[in-house]
Amino acid sequence: MSGTPVIGVLALQGDVREHVAALTAAGAQSVPVRRPRELEAVDGLVIPGGESTTMSRLVDVFELREPIDKRIVGGMPVYGSCAGMIMLATEVLDGRPDQRGFDGISMTVRRNAFGRQVDSFEAPVTITGIAGDPFHAVFIRAPWVERVGEGVQVLGQVADGPSAGRIVAVRQGNLLATSFHPELTGDARLHRYFVDLVRATA
Repeated sequence: MSGTPVIGVLALQGDVREHVAALTAAGAQSVPVRRPRELEAVDGLVIPGGESTTMSRLVDVFELREPIDKRIVGGMPVYGSCAGMIMLATEVLDGRPDQRGFDGISMTVRRNAFGRQVDSFEAPVTITGIAGDPFHAVFIRAPWVERVGEGVQVLGQVADGPSAGRIVAVRQGNLLATSFHPELTGDARLHRYFVDLVRATA
């Protein structure tokens, strides 16, 4: 793709505005997505942080589940942060029995693995494929990845502390997910990584 990619942000719940700003800073045209017709017009999609059980319900209310499933199967790049990581997982631990995601990345994710809101923290995380200093990662009621399947590339792990070694960034084909919130840091490198993926795919 030689032009500017159009990347949607699933705007049902969560930190939508921050992702729109980060994608714009990374060189994309970014638009909120709430309806199937809006999804049809984008080259890629971001599923933001928020509350994964609420997001799972709202995807059905807004009739977006089947359209997103079809676009993922068709190769559309998708990036999920925090709750978005949970929505992309094939298996979720500690979720609600009726919680459903998109089964995009072959991984087992533990919901709220790092603890409650009061246990939120920040830590440096080196991301494979992103040059420069370690990423300043912000974790808010974050999940972690307990298992990855065949074809899933581990991009980042917690380096220090009691959670050292926990997987917090993965990629499988055109699907990308992180436990943390890069949209809250002012560092657009990870969003630029995703924009480049969308540009190469479209």
